[in-house]
Amino acid sequence: MTDAPTKPQPSSWLKIFGSSIAVCVLALAAAGWVGWQEASGGHAAHVQATLSALASCALLGVLEVSLSFDNAVANATVLRRMTRPWQDAFMTLGMLVAVFGMRLVFPLAIVAVAGHVSMRHALMLALHDPARYGTILASAHDGIMGFGGAFLMMVGLNFFFHPGKHLHWLGWLERPARLAGGVPCISAITTLLLLLIVKSLLPPSGSSVFLSAGCWGIVLWGMVEGVNHLLGAAEPESAQGKSPARGGWRKGLGLFLYLEVLDASFSFDGVIGAFALSNNLLIIALGLGMGAMVIRALTLMLVERGVLENFPYLEHGAFWAITVLAAIMMVSTRLEVPDIITGTMSALIIGASLLSSIKAKAKGATSP
Repeated sequence: MTDAPTKPQPSSWLKIFGSSIAVCVLALAAAGWVGWQEASGGHAAHVQATLSALASCALLGVLEVSLSFDNAVANATVLRRMTRPWQDAFMTLGMLVAVFGMRLVFPLAIVAVAGHVSMRHALMLALHDPARYGTILASAHDGIMGFGGAFLMMVGLNFFFHPGKHLHWLGWLERPARLAGGVPCISAITTLLLLLIVKSLLPPSGSSVFLSAGCWGIVLWGMVEGVNHLLGAAEPESAQGKSPARGGWRKGLGLFLYLEVLDASFSFDGVIGAFALSNNLLIIALGLGMGAMVIRALTLMLVERGVLENFPYLEHGAFWAITVLAAIMMVSTRLEVPDIITGTMSALIIGASLLSSIKAKAKGATSP
């Protein structure tokens, strides 16, 4: 007679958040050093510049966390399907992609393309003429929001339109959506309609860029799904609360790639909005990177503590927040939406789904 396999013990809180705390301390120290080095004048001016850099870095970290908490829940739905080596890869290699790729290299690439300059020239602008750098980056706002909004809309709608989805939080909306999921390409059709509606409200100078970028967002989603299918990682989370069986390295690679693209899509609004707090590329990268590290730790905590299994509607709240964020990104091309509203709406949706989970659990129910 053999003993039943035991569930691995979750990591300690220190192990989960220890590296994030260390990164935050180092990021703040580096931000203070940048502020000190860039100051001119006497000792008082250096102290003031250092404190200002520290404050900006801390606020950027808070901004990133507030905008991306739904990202942590969405990431956790994918991360829990991965083996531990691939989870560790997301927490290490994926962190380099998130911080240096999306928060540093990606904005430089946008400025290089939008400003018709080289990457080196874009870097020089960021270091020596941040106002001009920020202006060029902001000029690409419509394209970035169209691309990111379309990709995230596909992620959210694909969850709600999936015909195999059996657990519903907002049943009056989610049940009809599941029935509509039988229509071929319903997610792409809906997203394209939204893009066309927003395009009709934009001035001619930006409408074509927005629509083209949005179409590329849909294409990227399709490509990622195609790669996942080829690698055997495309099994849907159709039975919420029950993680699909974990496969080999091909499935792990597919999930890793999908997770990286999903994680990157959440950073678009933060990269643009960061210039409201600082125009220093290094400070922005440090602050947003600090927040990204905290979000990764939260993602790992949600997986290891079984939060999604214990609070089943939390996953639904995350995908509603993703869908709302995608809509806000599209609308922001026409109307200015403050980051605090975006972050607050995500927090309210996640909080409501958490409360619904607690109530359902107390009643012993799993579906409304």
